Amino acid sequence: MRVMVIGKATPETEQGTLPSPEAFAAMDRFNDELVAAGILVAGAGLKSTAHAKRIAFDGGRCMVTDGPFTETRELIAGFSIWEVKDMDEAVAWARRCPPLAAGPSEIELRPFLEVADLAELLTPEELATPRDGERGRLGVA
Repeated sequence: MRVMVIGKATPETEQGTLPSPEAFAAMDRFNDELVAAGILVAGAGLKSTAHAKRIAFDGGRCMVTDGPFTETRELIAGFSIWEVKDMDEAVAWARRCPPLAAGPSEIELRPFLEVADLAELLTPEELATPRDGERGRLGVA
């Protein structure tokens, strides 16, 4: 199963404060462990929302809002995609994740929708057709 590991933003990440060299090195070592274990599919840190745009849809309308966005509870500072056997394995790896921030921080684990989750929307032929590579390694939909 694939999970997205979402690193939540903090006031420091929204100010553009980078992790300390020691914290960055610890995360780099952790990512090397994930790669060696065949867990890490992709990952990246994100710039603060000062560089972001939000696109809101309502009916046929589309509204673009420039960042920054002030409510950090709902913001993402980075992500990884892991291939794990189940959520228990994802949690076990997440518990080993070094903190990048000196203060409180949080990550969230979200399983990807897989083809089987979309069974009611697909024909039996579509379910039987492999999706690997059709739209890239990261997506099945």
